[in-house]
Amino acid sequence: MPQLFTERLKSARMLNGLSLQDLAEKLEKKMSRQALHKYERGDVMPDSEMLGFLAKALNVSPDFFWRDTKIEFGEIEFRKLRNLPAKEENRIIEEVKDKLSRYLELEEILNIKSAFDNPLKDIGEIKSFDDIEEAAKKLRSAWKLGNDPISNSIELLEDKHIKVIEVNAGIDGFDGMQTWVNNNIPVIAINKDKIKSPDRVRFTLLHELCHLLIKDLSRHPEKSKEKYCHQFAAALLLPADAAKIELGKERTKILIQELGLLKKQYGISIQAIVMRSKDLGIISESYCRQFFFFLNQMGWKVSEPEEYQYTGSEETNRFKQLLFRALAEEVISVSKAASLTNLSLAEFKEAYLKVS
Repeated sequence: MPQLFTERLKSARMLNGLSLQDLAEKLEKKMSRQALHKYERGDVMPDSEMLGFLAKALNVSPDFFWRDTKIEFGEIEFRKLRNLPAKEENRIIEEVKDKLSRYLELEEILNIKSAFDNPLKDIGEIKSFDDIEEAAKKLRSAWKLGNDPISNSIELLEDKHIKVIEVNAGIDGFDGMQTWVNNNIPVIAINKDKIKSPDRVRFTLLHELCHLLIKDLSRHPEKSKEKYCHQFAAALLLPADAAKIELGKERTKILIQELGLLKKQYGISIQAIVMRSKDLGIISESYCRQFFFFLNQMGWKVSEPEEYQYTGSEETNRFKQLLFRALAEEVISVSKAASLTNLSLAEFKEAYLKVS
């Protein structure tokens, strides 16, 4: 039990991005840095009063320190992490671990199995655009998507037992990250502070999905790997057959209004559609360059002229759905539900049970 507490205390501290000295200062002399160090080493256990002070300073419920859901990360891959300090990287990892541990505990309470079957485990070597195109086509077939637009990418992934975790890492943080937990649970995390528009959420998730499912990519140089993942995401969002039906097999000119309508229909950015059209041979490479020059001149590379308006929401709701199910079936109490959301009882009732 002391070892569990020491691990959870260190996790909570890193989750808040605090050093031992930072935590001591936040506790306003209730505990010294030396005392905290002894707690983390397991030399001493805090009494109930000290435990309450720690929980409040670290913004966790007291039972956070005793949650023993097994979380072992495999190799973690971040996208656009180079500017992040190590402390922030660790904080993000701990945030993902914390949210995932509560997610898995809830599934365990409800006796929900989440075994994942990777349709691309035997995809073979990736050497070209055609190989990555075939991988996307195989996945769409395995998941019975046909050539239809993906209505909600997060729901799709969660229905396939892929855990999607939303974190807040600032606009200068990472885009997305992915890993395998306990060797068999695929996890994708996305930075809500940076990836806000629904079309970017969709593209980022499916980009990270490529990293997760196609193991052969790990041997490629970083630039090639990212290019293949971009192409994979675009192929899932806008299948080749659908693109050629919508745009034709060969074009010398495409209007921005036409691309805006496709963006609204398929939930993929105008820029990604243009690149997809070039990769499929619908437009030439030179016209693709001209079009991106035009987008840049118009100031549309950052904010495109058309928005993808999804009628629902590209947000992860499965955890909340399972929480309400557990409450309705009375397999957890309201206080346990509050603990699983890392809120006080009063905060939980205000956020989750208040009917407006």
